[in-house]
Amino acid sequence: MRVAAFLLLIAAIAGWLVPGKPVEGPRAMGEYVVLAGDFHLHMFPFDGATLAPWDVVLESQRRGLHVIALTGHNQVSTARVGRWFSRLIGGPLVLVGEEIITTPYDMIAVGLERTIDWHGTAAESVARIHEQNGVAIAAHPVQGYWPAYDEAAMRALDGAELLHPMAYAGPEFYAQLHEFYARKPLTAIGSSDFHGTAYPGFSRTYVFAREVSDKAVLEALREHRTVLVDRDGRSYGDPALIRLAEANGGLPRTGVIEESGTWAVISRIATLAAMLVAVLFGFKSAETTPRAARSGGPRA
Repeated sequence: MRVAAFLLLIAAIAGWLVPGKPVEGPRAMGEYVVLAGDFHLHMFPFDGATLAPWDVVLESQRRGLHVIALTGHNQVSTARVGRWFSRLIGGPLVLVGEEIITTPYDMIAVGLERTIDWHGTAAESVARIHEQNGVAIAAHPVQGYWPAYDEAAMRALDGAELLHPMAYAGPEFYAQLHEFYARKPLTAIGSSDFHGTAYPGFSRTYVFAREVSDKAVLEALREHRTVLVDRDGRSYGDPALIRLAEANGGLPRTGVIEESGTWAVISRIATLAAMLVAVLFGFKSAETTPRAARSGGPRA
């Protein structure tokens, strides 16, 4: 396990040395401040992700995000840690979220304080999110998830992921996300679904908020005040806000694959190697430890 610890140390040092972009504040447009956001970010250790909550906060800040939602699988504990850390360092605004993982559907809940029970129907999950004054977003709603979003769920649903890494996996997925979004007026959401590959904000949401606060962001998401720009420069979302953005010089494209620098590659490889070493040698150690030692010694 010392090897794993050493590899993690290398990963941390290399990650610290990755050059970041200058952090720019939100832009003012008309009566709004435009916040670059990502509302679908996962964290180590519960989500199969490679970065801890504090590392996701730092990487999000490095990528120029102003607001993020940390969305653990069926839990909010790691998101709370990330929110605490970001407040401590003056980082991006962090909303506590959850990805509700079920067999028939996945759903993003933003603006929570308590975990949402994942055993309910899509309509029941939306209702429980709204009980906490949160926002309910259909997560990567490709065709396989559509049956779960019945009339009751769609009537109450706030938004849907329209730009998501899955949209670039094939034209059929791109079309399915757009078809779901067209079902009813929904808030357009761009998310990275970050687990460790790509980066936070790979696909992002430009939120037109009245101020930089949890309340203002959630209000904007409920009122559909978002704009997305894909890698080809096509804009989606509120038509009036798209025109406002274009009149003010436009918004950056998202979904653009950036080349990883040397330090970023080293950090990622070292992290994955550390996890592999921990799994392989951890299991081996457990298998080779004498049963008496594992149980606390021989019994009388």
